Amino acid sequence: MAPYHIRQYQDSDRKSVVDLFSRGMEEHIPTTFRHLLLLPQTLLLLLGVPLALVLVSGSWLLAVVGIILLLLLLWLLARQPWKEYVAKCLHTDMADITKSYLNACGSCFWVAESAGQVVGTVAALPVKDPPLGRKQLELFRLSVSSQHRGQGIAKTLVRTVLQFARDQGYSDVVLETSTMQQGAVTLYLGMGFQRTGQYFMGVFWKIVDICIIQLKYSFPSA
Repeated sequence: MAPYHIRQYQDSDRKSVVDLFSRGMEEHIPTTFRHLLLLPQTLLLLLGVPLALVLVSGSWLLAVVGIILLLLLLWLLARQPWKEYVAKCLHTDMADITKSYLNACGSCFWVAESAGQVVGTVAALPVKDPPLGRKQLELFRLSVSSQHRGQGIAKTLVRTVLQFARDQGYSDVVLETSTMQQGAVTLYLGMGFQRTGQYFMGVFWKIVDICIIQLKYSFPSA
C-alpha cells in the first residue's frame, strides 16, 4: 500500500471528498437491511403475509410475490435514511466546505492523501452550547475509502482532531454515530472515547431499534 499523509482540505478536493463521503454512507445500507430483516416484527410479517395470501387466494405464487414485495419495501426503508442524510449534508455544511470548516476559528477539515488521491476525511466544529465550564469540539465526517482501510488511516485522522482540540484549548471532543456503524463505535471506544448517551431520532427509529450513540473524549488537563 502507498504511504499516506494528512493535510488540510483544499477546494480542489471537493469532488473526491463528496464521492468518498457518499460512498461511505451508502455502505451502511446492507447492514441496515440485515438489521431490519432480523427484527421479530419483520420475521412475523415475512411469515404472516405469505401465509395469509395462501389462505385467502390459495396461490403460492401470490405468496412468493408478496415476500418479494416485502423485501423490496425493507430495502427501500434501509436505503432511504442514508440517502436523505447524504442529501442533507450536501446542502448544509458540505455545500461549501471551506466556508463551513476553514473560515471559522477553532474548526478545520482534513483529508488523508495517498498517491495523489483523497482516501480519507475528517472534520471538526466547535459545539455551540457546551455544558457550563466546558469547551467542546465536535468531530464530523470521518470516512476512509474501502480500498485503504486497515492501514490506520481512520485512527490517524481521529488523532489529528484530538491534537487540534488539545492545541486549541478544548476540554472535550464529542461526536455522534449510530448503532449501524459498529466499526466506528469500536474504533472510538478503542481510542479512549466514552459513551455518554443515546437517543432515537424519531418514533420509526425506536420501532426498528436504531439509535444514535453519543461519545466523548475528555483531556486529563481539563
